[in-house]
Amino acid sequence: MEFIVDFSKILLATGKDVAPIIILIGSFQLFVLRQPIPHLRRVIIGGIYVVIGLALFLAGLEKALFPLGKIMAAQLSDPAFIYGTDNIVTQANWMAYGWVYLFAAMIGFATTIAEPSLIAVAFKASEVSAGTIKPWGLRITVALGVAIGISLGTFRIVTGTPLYLYIMVGYMIVIVQTLLAPKNIIALAYDSGGVTTSTVTVPLVAVLGLGLAATVPGRNPALDGFGLIAFASLCPIITVMGYAQIMHWKTKRKT
Repeated sequence: MEFIVDFSKILLATGKDVAPIIILIGSFQLFVLRQPIPHLRRVIIGGIYVVIGLALFLAGLEKALFPLGKIMAAQLSDPAFIYGTDNIVTQANWMAYGWVYLFAAMIGFATTIAEPSLIAVAFKASEVSAGTIKPWGLRITVALGVAIGISLGTFRIVTGTPLYLYIMVGYMIVIVQTLLAPKNIIALAYDSGGVTTSTVTVPLVAVLGLGLAATVPGRNPALDGFGLIAFASLCPIITVMGYAQIMHWKTKRKT
C-alpha cells in the first residue's frame, strides 16, 4: 500500500513535468504550423506510456538504486574494509582506496552503456554516417571515458584536491584535441559528453559521490560530494576525439 501511494505521487509529479512539453509541441503544431496532429491516437498512447515509464523508472531509482549506491559507497570506504581496523581514521590514504576507484570505473562504464540518450545518439550517428560510425564502437568509447572520469573524480574526493584544477586541465586537453581531431567528429564528441549526464548515469553517480564524501575521513559532502558529473561530461569528449585521432592516423598510415 505504501508503494502505491509513493508511486502515485511520483506519477503525478512526472505528469506535471511532462505536461509543458506536450502543451508546447501541441500548440506549435496546431496554432503555428496550423496542421492537425498526425496519428493522434498513437501519440496519446505513446505519451501515456512515456509518463508511466518515467514514473516507474524514478520509483525504481528511489527504492533500489539510490539506497544501493549509498550502501556500496559506505561499505567500500568503511575504515574496517579499507584499513582493516575499526579505529577512527582522521586522514585518508588515497592508495588504500583501490577498490573504490575500480568500483567507480565499473559503475560509470555500466550506467553509460545502458544510457538511453547515448543509445539514441549512437544510432543516429551511425545512420547519418552511413555506417562509418559504429553504434557499439561509439558507446564503448564514451563509456570508457565516463569510467575514467568517475574513477578520477573519486580519486579527487579521497585526496580532497580542488575540482577546478582537474576541469581546467581537462578542457585544455579538449581544446588541443579540437584543433587536431578530424572535423567531422568534433561536434559528435562534444554531444557525447552531454548525453552521458542523463537518466541512468546522473542518479547513481551523484549518490556515489555524496556517499563517498560522507564516509571518507576529512571530507564534507556539501563541498566534496559533487563534481563527479562534471568528470562524466568531460572525459568522454577526450576519449571520443582521441579514438577518432587514432583511427585517422591509422588510415593515413595505411595509405
